[in-house]
Amino acid sequence: MKIDPAGYFRIFNNRRTAVMIFMGLSSGLPLSLTSGTLQAWMTVAGVDLKTIGIFSLVGLPYTLKFLWSPLMDRFTPPWLGRRRGWVLVTQFGLMAGIAVMGMTSPVDAPLALAALALTVAFVSASQDIVADAYRTDLLPEKERGVGAAVFVTGYRIGMLISGAFALVMSDRIGWQNTYFIMAGLMSVGICTTLLGPEPDSVMAPPKSLQEAVTGPLKDFFSRRSSLVMLFLIILYKLGDAYAGTMTTAFLIRGAGFTPTDVGTVNKGLGLLSVIFGATLGGTLMIRFGMFRSLLFFGILQAVSNLSFILLVWTGKSYPAMIFAVAFENFTGGMGTAAFVALLMSLCSARYSATQFALLSSLAALGRVIIAPTSGYVVEMTGWGWFFVITTFTAIPGLVLLWRLRGDIAGLSGTRV
Repeated sequence: MKIDPAGYFRIFNNRRTAVMIFMGLSSGLPLSLTSGTLQAWMTVAGVDLKTIGIFSLVGLPYTLKFLWSPLMDRFTPPWLGRRRGWVLVTQFGLMAGIAVMGMTSPVDAPLALAALALTVAFVSASQDIVADAYRTDLLPEKERGVGAAVFVTGYRIGMLISGAFALVMSDRIGWQNTYFIMAGLMSVGICTTLLGPEPDSVMAPPKSLQEAVTGPLKDFFSRRSSLVMLFLIILYKLGDAYAGTMTTAFLIRGAGFTPTDVGTVNKGLGLLSVIFGATLGGTLMIRFGMFRSLLFFGILQAVSNLSFILLVWTGKSYPAMIFAVAFENFTGGMGTAAFVALLMSLCSARYSATQFALLSSLAALGRVIIAPTSGYVVEMTGWGWFFVITTFTAIPGLVLLWRLRGDIAGLSGTRV
């Protein structure tokens, strides 16, 4: 098959794809403001570690967002349609909530700040629900890989702005002004929502709340091999996620790098590698199609875990570290682009908010279950065998992928 660079460029150079990067930025921006950046603010302010630890519960809405996603499928705001209308509501809510967080002292009013952070996380998770549904409804099948890659790029940039950039700003202008600026940056998302296009075909919402709750499940399980597909969703990124739970600990404790080394290479270079990998992966999907992309990228994800064994053999080696971090994040970005495109293809336009929320939560289930075992495995086997085991962890997902090759190759467009 011949490569058509001009055709690839046309897919990147359209209004739908342009909207994705700014929509992704709007989704990624609030995350650190209720997690890592907030923890840094509380630490600098002298809040005790027990309180800081309890604040980690603020992130629960991101895990439980499927519980209220049927409401966003069922009801339509009186402006901008079912998807953009809800996105606009959540973005204005985030702008207000982040600004009020900046006016609240973590020392004098920790409970108030906790309530605000929980509210912002809830609204942010709600924005993710409808942004994912909007992306699913808007992008035609051939643009889903590229659209997912561009959205991931925007999301990572948003996290970088509210994470590393916000920490640097706080040293110069203070935490309150930093949060005010972050709140102001939500205006980028608001403008994107106002100017964004509507999907070519607008699907009627569920007729009742009961249908909004039960309809997505009935629709999904009416399909052939639906149960096996659920296991694929759990297992496809499992090996990649398993290795990721211990990457930072390995680089510092196992290979002997400093936190500065890890922050510069693992976070900085890792971010660029993910973005490049996702973009290239989304582009290659146009040529390879869904199944071959998932298979090829999945194999690369598994093999990339073995690159850390180079550091086990060489010890503290910066070239080996750069190669391992870049390769692992690059292949992870490729796999993410294909995997998100798969989730979009499995969603029906009528229930896309609920189905995508359920499927993405299910995708995190394997990581949540297996992550606590990582430390025990390292202690029992050592770092080298740990990364070998994480590679073998990816094999069941690849086997299921091969088993479902006919179903996946047949996915075209959004089901209605």
